[in-house]
Amino acid sequence: MAGQIDFYFDFISPFSYLAYQELPKVAARHGYALMHHPVELNDLKRGNNNTGPSNRDQPLKRRYNQQEFRRWSQRYGVMFQRPSGFDPESRLNKGAFLALNRGCIHDYVSRAWRRTWGSGGSLADEGLMRELASDLGWDADAFLHFIESDETAQRYRASTEAAHRRGVFGVPTMIVGEEMFWGNDHVTWLEEHIAQLANARA
Repeated sequence: MAGQIDFYFDFISPFSYLAYQELPKVAARHGYALMHHPVELNDLKRGNNNTGPSNRDQPLKRRYNQQEFRRWSQRYGVMFQRPSGFDPESRLNKGAFLALNRGCIHDYVSRAWRRTWGSGGSLADEGLMRELASDLGWDADAFLHFIESDETAQRYRASTEAAHRRGVFGVPTMIVGEEMFWGNDHVTWLEEHIAQLANARA
């Protein structure tokens, strides 16, 4: 591999969903490994003293974001629909660690986002989680047990703390070497940076 892209995400984030429409393609075009890091967005915000109101409590920003979601989903050619519910336990994030263990993280992330921000499913819906596990050929009960285990909770906290130490304050964040790119709108800058690194090596 020419290098790696560290991708920090939280399934609660619509812009993480949008960024992921291009990131695997960028990694493949340049021979980079795409490393997935599930993190707790709210904890990252608190770690950066970002305790302001959520977008849901800012009607003007919320209205603008709806326009942004429409623009980006049209550009990427994907469906976009706000999930019908959210999960304070972040269980889909925790489930990503099982996919990492089993070497199928891309399938897991793609399918989870397609069922939530792609088609409006609830991030808290246990039925959705069971269907996701079934799609991947997993035992659904074992999957839910993994998500709810103390060991997985500790791993999730450790992933978030490691992200904070690296300077991550929001999602989606992509890092190549020491260069950080925050936001779906910076995927293009990320690819330009990778191309510049390749030219410098040549």
